[in-house]
Amino acid sequence: MPIRVAVIGAGSWGTTIAALACTNAPTILWARQPALAAEINDGNRNSTYLSGFDLPPALEATASLEEAASSADVLVMGVPSHGMRDTLTKLAPCVRPWVPVVSLAKGLEQGSHLRMTEVIAEELPGHPVGALTGPNLAKEILSGHAAATVVAFTDDHIAGELQRIFATNLFRVYTHHDVIGCEVAGALKNVVAIASGMADGLGTGDNTRAAVITRGLAELARLGLAMGGELVTFAGLAGMGDLIATCISQQSRNRYVGEQLGRGRTLDEITAEMKMVAEGIKTSSVVVELADRYEVDMPIAREVYGVVHEGRLAVEAYRGLLRREVGHELQGMV
Repeated sequence: MPIRVAVIGAGSWGTTIAALACTNAPTILWARQPALAAEINDGNRNSTYLSGFDLPPALEATASLEEAASSADVLVMGVPSHGMRDTLTKLAPCVRPWVPVVSLAKGLEQGSHLRMTEVIAEELPGHPVGALTGPNLAKEILSGHAAATVVAFTDDHIAGELQRIFATNLFRVYTHHDVIGCEVAGALKNVVAIASGMADGLGTGDNTRAAVITRGLAELARLGLAMGGELVTFAGLAGMGDLIATCISQQSRNRYVGEQLGRGRTLDEITAEMKMVAEGIKTSSVVVELADRYEVDMPIAREVYGVVHEGRLAVEAYRGLLRREVGHELQGMV
């Protein structure tokens, strides 16, 4: 029998992953809105999040969590971090035992500070849990451009099976064992992307942006190591790869938020016009709390937090960074 895949969440990335998976395995996509599920089934389109892109005719959609989850051999969670636990609670009675669960969300839970695989493990105990993460911009992948990602599971056999399900000729999937490092990198890079966007909005040069990205990488590596990740992970697709894509792409929601903040707009104005979530907004507060808990120096993250949550101006944040004393480049990592 073929492995059946259920993707929960019909945003841009959830829909893209479902479109990739359905070329290798029967796949059903859960959409919260019945009208969107009907559009995917009847017209092979998701005009809400991926306007102008045709989806594979083999992709099925449903607005019923029970229908999506009950027959799944692999469950893929594509909902934002703030909605993860609630969605898991609703679908838990429908999921068969031991079904592997893959998180697509790049965020941390507020209050608990948990990674998404930890939230899944609490709500679906006994299920193998991992993450799929990397420099993956949905519209570029659906346009047919080459891309690469990692599927991170502590079980190599499960990772290998999932590698086969998600891979296509142009979408290369690498396996990884460091779930902690991959998840921390994916969540924290959104905060750095806001900082990179602020540099763009302020009109600074490429030298400044390069400095923000590389020093941001140092921050997320320091915290990732303190939380149990491996240093080499942050030099790979889940770390540097995803960080670069999110910090420089015009498609990046987090970079866009930072750019608009740099231009003097308020956060309420920016988010009011956005259809999708910029995870870095909420993650920035969790990161600062984690930095305090693990006693890790994270000046860029703190300045982003100050702009996003305390009303500081982006130009003040950059002036604050320039006033800091400098030490060894690898401080906290060796």
